[in-house]
Amino acid sequence: MAETHDVLMITYNRAEYTRRALARLLDTADETMRIWVWHNGDDEETLGVVRDMSSHPRFHHLEVSSENRRLREPTNWFWNASDASYLSKVDDDCLESDDWGRALRKVCQDARDVGVIGTWRFYDVDYVPELAERKIAELPGGHRIMANCWVQGSGYVMRRAVVEQLGPLRADESFSAYCIRAAMAGWRNGWLYPFLHEEHMDDPRSDYCLIKTDAEFMAQRPLSAIRDNVESLDQWAARVKHMALMVQKASPDPRAHTGWRRRLNHAALRLKNAFGQSEPWRRG
Repeated sequence: MAETHDVLMITYNRAEYTRRALARLLDTADETMRIWVWHNGDDEETLGVVRDMSSHPRFHHLEVSSENRRLREPTNWFWNASDASYLSKVDDDCLESDDWGRALRKVCQDARDVGVIGTWRFYDVDYVPELAERKIAELPGGHRIMANCWVQGSGYVMRRAVVEQLGPLRADESFSAYCIRAAMAGWRNGWLYPFLHEEHMDDPRSDYCLIKTDAEFMAQRPLSAIRDNVESLDQWAARVKHMALMVQKASPDPRAHTGWRRRLNHAALRLKNAFGQSEPWRRG
C-alpha cells in the first residue's frame, strides 16, 4: 500500500492570509496528500474562503467549530481522525515551497529514525554558519538535516509512528515540547538542509505581510507575540531574528531541554529578567 500524507490547516479570522496560504497548500499537494481544514470561530469571510476551495481534488475534509479551540484540540482531533503514514500542519499564514511534502517524506523514508522534519521559516540573513554547521547531520540516502530537538509547528512532516508511540499532545503541551518528548524517545528531529523555505507572512520582513503599523500589529498580534508581550513591529522583527539565532544555538541533545538542565536554564532566565537582561528584541 502506498504511504499517504495528511495535512491540517487551522483557520480563524484572517481571510486574506487564508486565501493565499490554503491556495498555495492545495497547489503544492501531490497525489499522496489530503488537506484537512479545521475552522475556529464564526468569521464568515474566512470560512467562505475555505468553502470556496473545498472542491479542489486535494481538499479532503472541513471541520467547523463555532468556538475558537486554538491549536491543541484541533491537532489532537486530526491526529486521531487521520490514518495517514505521515502527518503535517501548515499554518494559515504560511506559504510552502514547491514539492515540500515529497522532499520531507523522502528523508523519512530513507532514514527510519527521523521522527519530525521541518521547513525553515527564516531568511538567508538569519543563518549563522558557525552555529548551524556544527549541528548538520548526514543521513542515509544522502540527506542532511540541521539537527534540533524541535521544529516549528508549521511546515513539518511527522511520522505517524511518533503519535502511535507518544499519544496526543498533553494538556498545556506545545508542539515544540512534544518534539522534545519525541527526541527523548529516540526520534531524530530537525530541519532539512540545505533549508527548504516556508514563507511566514506574519514576519514583518515578508513581502506578503499585511500588518503595516504598530496599531494593526497590536490589534492582530499572534499568540506568541501576546505571550512574550511584544508590542511593536520592530520588536516583532527583532524577536523573529532572535528565535532564528536561538534554534541554531540550541543543543540537539534532548537532555539539555528536560529535567534539571531545563530547570537550570529557566533559573538563569529568571535571573536575567531580574537584571533587565532578557527579551533582547526590546533593547535599542
